[in-house]
Amino acid sequence: MKTHIPQYVKALCQEVKITAESAPETIPVGTLFFGGGTPSLLSVEQLRSVLDTTRNHFALDKEAEITLEANPGTVSREYLAGLKEIGFNRISFGMQSANVDDLRILNRQHHHEDVIQAVAWSRQAGFRHINLDLIFGIPGQSLQRWQQTLDMSLLERVDHFSLYSLIVEEGTPFHYWVNRGLIQPPDDDLAAEMYETAMRVLDEAGYEQYEISNWALKSDENAHCRHNLQYWRGLPYLGFGAGAHGFYGDMRTENVGTIDEYIRLVNEARSMHFPTGPASISSIRLSDWERMQEYLMVGFRLTKEGISATEFERRFGYSMQVLFEKQLHYLLENKLIEFSPDNSDRLRLTKRGILLGNKVFEQFVGNKKPAVLETKP
Repeated sequence: MKTHIPQYVKALCQEVKITAESAPETIPVGTLFFGGGTPSLLSVEQLRSVLDTTRNHFALDKEAEITLEANPGTVSREYLAGLKEIGFNRISFGMQSANVDDLRILNRQHHHEDVIQAVAWSRQAGFRHINLDLIFGIPGQSLQRWQQTLDMSLLERVDHFSLYSLIVEEGTPFHYWVNRGLIQPPDDDLAAEMYETAMRVLDEAGYEQYEISNWALKSDENAHCRHNLQYWRGLPYLGFGAGAHGFYGDMRTENVGTIDEYIRLVNEARSMHFPTGPASISSIRLSDWERMQEYLMVGFRLTKEGISATEFERRFGYSMQVLFEKQLHYLLENKLIEFSPDNSDRLRLTKRGILLGNKVFEQFVGNKKPAVLETKP
């Protein structure tokens, strides 16, 4: 991978340039997120070149949120200071667990001491916004071990946490190990108990759960991840790099996943139509009905904000209560969603709905198009 980095960065900058130039107008950008894989393998100068290219071809907000994901064991004091100097103002560390056995199962190379050091160096560099990613439901992980991870992560007093349940996906080493009986599959009931424990512990520690998997300090209104809010509010985003996904207007795009093929496609730079980029292997135009369902499915992940009926009608021109009467009635009857106590225009998840989120989200997948939309000219 490292031998490909210079060519990859050059191709990435070229993709940004080509895509921006194909847009009908200069696009305003409020957030940049360098994630997926290990973007911290790039040097400060390489990251600077990507940022400069973005600034030169998009209308990047002066107060833009600019985030880098990093493995705790791969950063240094000098590297973090360099990131802050070139414009990064938020950093996300893949802590995953404070337990050495958990980290070994996850094939992570760092230790918890690396997390402590990385957070300290980040603060010294001037980073105010720091996120820690944690994973629960790891094979062999007890509730007590998860509690210890939560307690040790809270000692860092970062302003944001992202918590994810381990998913055994086909084709991964975990899938192979489970099938061979080398490790026990994740226990769903135990994982649910871990999630509830995290909800309680983080609330007591002063963090607000503003999304299914994300918590931010209650005392800091700027602690929410603005980039991810872009996804959950159904707003447009462009994806650059190998394997990147984008959503702009009614078009969903996906880039080729392999590094070599990505570089080749960008260098060949065939003709295209925005928002499709030179490395795109898929572009799917969503119907209004598909976008409405997805908007609700994703928006209900926002546990405090939820869905605004007024905003839905402004965006799509139809009443949410009319188009989704059956689904909303079911969710309200089963106490999975509720009207916000502060705003009757908004529907949001109940605590029961947060714990049974998939029961909510599945209500907005694959529904038959209503007759009122069938007659739309």
